[in-house]
Amino acid sequence: MAKHSDRYFYISAAALKDVELYRVSTRAAAVRRARVEGRYDALAVRWIVQGVTRRGEVSWVDEHGERATASLNALTDRDRVNLFIESADGLEPLALWLTEAGMPMRYRGWSKVFERASARCRELGLEVFATPHMLRHSMALRSLVSLHHALDRRLGLTPAERRHYESLYGNVWSMVKDLLGHRSEETTRSIYLEPVRGLQLETLLGDEEHPDNTELLARLAERTGLVLDAPGQASA
Repeated sequence: MAKHSDRYFYISAAALKDVELYRVSTRAAAVRRARVEGRYDALAVRWIVQGVTRRGEVSWVDEHGERATASLNALTDRDRVNLFIESADGLEPLALWLTEAGMPMRYRGWSKVFERASARCRELGLEVFATPHMLRHSMALRSLVSLHHALDRRLGLTPAERRHYESLYGNVWSMVKDLLGHRSEETTRSIYLEPVRGLQLETLLGDEEHPDNTELLARLAERTGLVLDAPGQASA
């Protein structure tokens, strides 16, 4: 995922379906609870959105009845939590991701979500610990391994064919850079994919002479503590 509004990022159809499921289930339930408890009506600052243009210009009416317009990209994260829409059922935040109380979630709040989830696992005796950055590292590493494997095994490319393919579509590092939303490929190489430095690429490809990718990812997770080694498991 990208960190800034001026970057492109990519999301799969499956992920979009999961987001839509969240919107019509968990999120909708949180909004209903907040309305019943009067949380939105009690807010001191509340901007009711009147419309959003295709260029990203948002217009709203504030709690004093004053009208204003601004670019979404110009609004800070503190500004955006004030944006609400009004439907036949009442007010609800314009933001997609909400807290359990139905209020807009600040982007820094994701760390707390993972901290609480990890604490709950610990209380249940489960050896599971994760942070948002661990998921980011995991996605980068798994994508790197999968893309290399796809080029060298599934497509059956020779070294010369691979160079030609990369000249058309970009190399694997560039692809992962785009997935992470980095400006520089070097950032991807030197920071987020640090766990793979020093490892021979052939080892990551799952050759018959070496362990498969799953075992290698588990070793990297155990050694670095930066990535998840399997869904639902993590290295502390």
